[in-house]
Amino acid sequence: MESLTLVEHRTTPEIRLTMEQRDALRRLVPSITAVPAKGREGAYDLTPGSVIGAVALPGLTIEIRPKIEIDRVLFLLSYAFDPRAWRPDRFLFEHRTGLVEALIPGFVHQVRFAFRRGLLQGYRSEEDALQTVRGRIRIDDQLRRRFGLVPPVEVRFDELTEDIEANRLIRAAVDRLERMPLRFDDSRAALRRIRGALERVTLKEYAPAQLPEIVWDRLNEHYRGAVEMAKLILRSTSFDLRHGVVRAAAFLVDMNEVFETFVAEALREALRLSPRVFPRGARGRDLWLDHGRAIRLEPDLSWWEGSACVFVGDLKYKRVGAHGIKHPDLYQLLAYTVAAGLSTGLLIYAAGEGEPAAHQVVEVGKRLEVVTLDLSREPRKLLAQVAELAVSVRRLRRVPMVPLTPSGILAGGKP
Repeated sequence: MESLTLVEHRTTPEIRLTMEQRDALRRLVPSITAVPAKGREGAYDLTPGSVIGAVALPGLTIEIRPKIEIDRVLFLLSYAFDPRAWRPDRFLFEHRTGLVEALIPGFVHQVRFAFRRGLLQGYRSEEDALQTVRGRIRIDDQLRRRFGLVPPVEVRFDELTEDIEANRLIRAAVDRLERMPLRFDDSRAALRRIRGALERVTLKEYAPAQLPEIVWDRLNEHYRGAVEMAKLILRSTSFDLRHGVVRAAAFLVDMNEVFETFVAEALREALRLSPRVFPRGARGRDLWLDHGRAIRLEPDLSWWEGSACVFVGDLKYKRVGAHGIKHPDLYQLLAYTVAAGLSTGLLIYAAGEGEPAAHQVVEVGKRLEVVTLDLSREPRKLLAQVAELAVSVRRLRRVPMVPLTPSGILAGGKP
């Protein structure tokens, strides 16, 4: 089988693809631009977007590498899963060439950490017809199905079981990884051992956009890292099926989402704010550009005190391009500051996509600041850079004004 290596946002010219390979690539990785090469039939100039990972096509495997080292990407992911649990000694992702192979040791480590006390169990409600009473009798079913005669008895009871959502997510992730072409024997062996430990857990097929949310508490907190990594794997894998047979497969991670999730989580930790006070996408908050509330805005970063937005910011892993518009990122940030009634806003780029700057917008009295974050730095230095960004966020934060009562007295009661 042939192999090909691409790098995000870099064009690799004159790659020969069969019609089947080309069509499967377009279905699985629409972020790759495939332009017919001039003067060569069946050859294409391939340019990946910000989606990285691995694609297995009939007769061809493609690795899409990030601009930064793979271990840096894995750090961003692991920290975003659970920043408070991150420790340098737990950062065990191995330096392997491909994203999938590099991810597996870290996933296995998280699963072993989760299973160290045994598999997590929970109560599941069951309904059955038994020879003896267990739990509660379902009177209506007993009368309708048995005409009131016993045994058997129609009952409903709660059963303690390993077959719960958290374990199902992990098993589904293992199944997805095992269906990918893996080069290392130790990766396949480690996944088999996890599958064996979960043999009494139902293998469930999850839709990537409809993964269940787990409520974390002191009893299941140790499962968080494993489950969040499992959800990443389930969101990232896709298969091209023909008559039930896997013809092509892909494991893809969007670096835009990785960057935005990491920065939002790391800033929240540095500022010591809750998700409600410092939400992503203004989740649970109302921010409208117009009085008619037809244009709702969802900034990547916002700080709220009560119903007042006291800071707004945006994150861009890659500079946005728009036909005929030179500065769409700044226009978007300007809209956020207008809607929030703030005089300043902060735009954070990944290094290489923009230069630090400050723009004073004419007439409207808005100041738009631009800073960069160098993702190539080793984890401690990158987190130190985020801490510096947190200082800038505090500096830009506007103290909400205390409203006046109709009599002109401050709401706190002081004249």
